[in-house]
Amino acid sequence: MSRRNARSKPALGRTCYSGRSDEELIQHQRDLGIARTVLLPAGSKYGLAAGCGGNDTVLAIARRLPKEYVFFVNELPDIAGAKSVLEKYLKLGAIGIGEQKFPVEADSKAIDLIADIAQHHRVPVLLHFQYQTYNLGYENVHRVLKRHSKVNFIGHAQTFWGNIDKNLNQADLYPKTKVTLGGLTDRWLSDYPNLFADMSAGSGLNALMRDEDHAREFLKRHQDKLMYGSDCDDRKMGTERCSGVKQIAAIRRLAPSKEAERKILYGNAARVLKVEP
Repeated sequence: MSRRNARSKPALGRTCYSGRSDEELIQHQRDLGIARTVLLPAGSKYGLAAGCGGNDTVLAIARRLPKEYVFFVNELPDIAGAKSVLEKYLKLGAIGIGEQKFPVEADSKAIDLIADIAQHHRVPVLLHFQYQTYNLGYENVHRVLKRHSKVNFIGHAQTFWGNIDKNLNQADLYPKTKVTLGGLTDRWLSDYPNLFADMSAGSGLNALMRDEDHAREFLKRHQDKLMYGSDCDDRKMGTERCSGVKQIAAIRRLAPSKEAERKILYGNAARVLKVEP
């Protein structure tokens, strides 16, 4: 896939992801045809379950290759000093906060702190929802969306995507059954202007592939809310397990129009993250 043909895609990426080197990350994103990569760092006490690098590692790549990389800042929301860390890197150029992937209640003072900082700096927050593991109590997220209506939240991961299905067994992180309409995620994307969806990784891909008839309507219905992301730890683009490649193919096949495809692959992220073309 040439970069000429694929410059319409931003994507999420991570330094040190499962032992991958910076050079392998950079080459993978270029091979994938990514125009701008948004780097997501780990917090000071967690490596996002994959040994990912922290704030200094993403800052270094963004400064080295500013035309290809931008970065978020991250920190545990419930520890002393979180505010100072987040504000330090926001002042250094971070364009968002996250991926928040920590064992706290989603509807909590800890998340309120993150949202207040995001509102002050006018940046979005990316939240990883995983049943009984990270950002707990997904059924209460609408309270956060209401309380912080001026903050753009980007949902991501297994429980976020599983809840496109009204009949989800919450313990099932990668459901394979047909989707029953009326799931929390589907409803909230419709009801809350400040909720967006990151389609990256195996969870986002599974949401498309488990029920392609549903996926076509979902992409049509939420075409202004969905953002492509790669978020895979592959060394090479062409590997069978590269979810980034599969996501691009699925979006192109299932999107209702070329206009919608463009929005999902680039336009929505560029608008919400304020990333220049």
